[in-house]
Amino acid sequence: MADVTSRLFLRHLRGAPTSWVRHLVNGKIRHEGIGQSYWYRPLVSVLSEVPIDDRELPLLFHARTGDFADVTVQATVTYRVADPAVAASRLDFSVDPRNGTARARPLDQVATLLAELAQQPALDLLARVPLAEALTNIAPVREAVSAALRAEPRLDDIGVSVVSARVVAVRPEPEMERALQTPTREAVQVESDRATYARRAQAVEQERAIAENEMQNKIELARREQQLVEQRGANDRRKIELAAAGELAAAQGKAEREKVANTAAAERARVLAAAEADKERTLAAARADGVRAVGLAEAEAETAKLAAYADLPPGVLQALAVKELAGQLPAINQLTVTPDMLTDLLARLGGQR
Repeated sequence: MADVTSRLFLRHLRGAPTSWVRHLVNGKIRHEGIGQSYWYRPLVSVLSEVPIDDRELPLLFHARTGDFADVTVQATVTYRVADPAVAASRLDFSVDPRNGTARARPLDQVATLLAELAQQPALDLLARVPLAEALTNIAPVREAVSAALRAEPRLDDIGVSVVSARVVAVRPEPEMERALQTPTREAVQVESDRATYARRAQAVEQERAIAENEMQNKIELARREQQLVEQRGANDRRKIELAAAGELAAAQGKAEREKVANTAAAERARVLAAAEADKERTLAAARADGVRAVGLAEAEAETAKLAAYADLPPGVLQALAVKELAGQLPAINQLTVTPDMLTDLLARLGGQR
């Protein structure tokens, strides 16, 4: 929309680069074109502003297919005003010269015309095809709409040009769409189930292979464990044999050492015994010599004593014998002398005289 400013009784219009503006005074063109900027008197001026940029027109309409199914067509038409002078003369694009606001809605008329022109070829085409084809192949609908819009003379009469026409979707009613999706959904579900079963079968096969592998590993581990036990037993037997051989060698060495020690001890004992025997013999000989010497001395003393006693009278000898006997008798604390004993003793003493 153009920018209109006021200065006293004058107005100034500044157009936009996407707007075509025409200024008429008394039926004559004073200014016309894109991006205009000028002063004008609002009382005698007539202004028309035509947008020339591309416009998008979304369309949504219902149609019926050849098998009497209702569908919804969603399309978009892109258009622009190719000849703004023709459009300004055929449609009401006038604006208020005082404030620049539009007095009518000409673009709504263009949109209504485009919608009717786009719906007619689409309805004709869809009425001749079944629902399945209409849903799966929307290119013919798009081509029919585009061709009809480009060839429509009424658009040229109002200076409008169609840039493109696009059919976004053709959709049935929700119940019909679910019914149509059921076979595909079931087929997808069947494929999903088949893939699930195949995956399960593959998983079972993999589990079986894993179980067999684990069993083989257990068997191999058991075999290696048996070998390990046998090897440990052999090692233990070898250790016992080596220990026994070592103990036997140690015992033999100890026996040899004890034998040598016993031999040496026996030899020492024999030597000591011989020495002791020699010592005993020597001591015995010495004792015998001493005893012999003592005996000889005692014999000589007795001989001399006897020789000395031989010359003594018998009474002296008896006195000496009594003395000797008295020396051998135990101590006598009390002595009882009876008259009989004295008589007998005196008798003996007198007889000896």
